[in-house]
Amino acid sequence: MAEETTAAGPLPVVPFLKLPKGGEPYLEGHKCRDCGSVFLGERSVCAKCSARDSLEPIRLANRGKLYAYSIVHRSFPGIDVPYVSAIVDLDGGGTVKGNLINVEPDPDKIPFDLPVEVVYRDALGRKDREGNSYISYFFQPA
Repeated sequence: MAEETTAAGPLPVVPFLKLPKGGEPYLEGHKCRDCGSVFLGERSVCAKCSARDSLEPIRLANRGKLYAYSIVHRSFPGIDVPYVSAIVDLDGGGTVKGNLINVEPDPDKIPFDLPVEVVYRDALGRKDREGNSYISYFFQPA
């Protein structure tokens, strides 16, 4: 399932964000054939059952629930604050960290288990030295 990134277009910010040519972006995980555990990122050994060479790439769900979050008030220069850094349990397996957008950064307005969806957008206008733009993933209330 590891498809190549398109050469003429935005680049993914992380290796597990896939941008198939002519298709929709998606997050790629790896699922253990022995125990069914799902992990983000490529690996050769299952962290749950220790099976070797038993992990196969899978397309992760674009929906999940908010597991934990932190409201960030101080960051690097050029990063707008406050923002919400979140950990989401995706439907079907996989836990992913990313930013929660389109919510007010107020603990009274962000319930745990909030249903969220993954959206793919420009990575906040960032470009590399060659002028290539980046695409990233974010979570927003579903």
